[in-house]
Amino acid sequence: MEKGGFFKIGDVAKLFHISVGTLRHYEKAGLLKPEYTDHETGYRYYSTRQFECLNTIRYLRVLDMPLEQIADFLNNRDIDKMQMMLRQQKEAVINKQKELKIIERKIEHRLKQIEDALSSELDIIKVKHIAPRRIAWIESTLSIESYLDLESSIRRLEQDQRDTVVFLGKVGVGIAKDRLLKEQYDRYDMVFLLLDKEDVYSGPIEELPEETCVTLRFCGSHMNSVVQYEKMADFISEHKYHITGFSKEITMIDYGMTDDTKKFVTEIQIPISII
Repeated sequence: MEKGGFFKIGDVAKLFHISVGTLRHYEKAGLLKPEYTDHETGYRYYSTRQFECLNTIRYLRVLDMPLEQIADFLNNRDIDKMQMMLRQQKEAVINKQKELKIIERKIEHRLKQIEDALSSELDIIKVKHIAPRRIAWIESTLSIESYLDLESSIRRLEQDQRDTVVFLGKVGVGIAKDRLLKEQYDRYDMVFLLLDKEDVYSGPIEELPEETCVTLRFCGSHMNSVVQYEKMADFISEHKYHITGFSKEITMIDYGMTDDTKKFVTEIQIPISII
């Protein structure tokens, strides 16, 4: 302390456990200007009567209140205004908690998907019952020779969405029923997005009922799928199953997680009826 009860900016920073840079930022934002600035040295000094103001700023910042709102309050101090600000911030915190809860569930889903993929029994055809699910899809005829070939279709699915498709669900491709019956596996007819329960998608959504599917997981990606479809077609024919819908082909581990193609895992699901 010096100059008749004034505190240097560094002393104030130490007293309030904040950085000098933060105090300079508050000054620039118009929240707390030094009581006195020495024009010869450029040193900034604060008085004790500014400490209450600084305490208020720190309190409101802990509540994550924007600096603009804090500055507005400091220029128009009022009990009603403080109540209104706190109520608004409480609502913002509640909404943030909801968003974080969704993110937590998304992380949990992705961890389970990775664990499921890592424990996959590869090259074994199975019959599984798949629970009801929500799907957003677009017709898109494409042949995939690189993971980049999907990008334009993914951007279409992503159009007008608040969240990116990467955050929403799992992107997959499918072959239409009529082409499966003709054993035509050289191209795909649709790109789809499997939505998690909490996903909010702005656009047409189809509710798929529970399905019985012939499934196969293999090491590789969409570029390696033709031979897998041929194996599954033989299995379906051998067991006299009937194909009832389009295939769902999803990469469970791909370039989004690793550059090691030997660790890629893709699953194909073909819905069938058993007579």
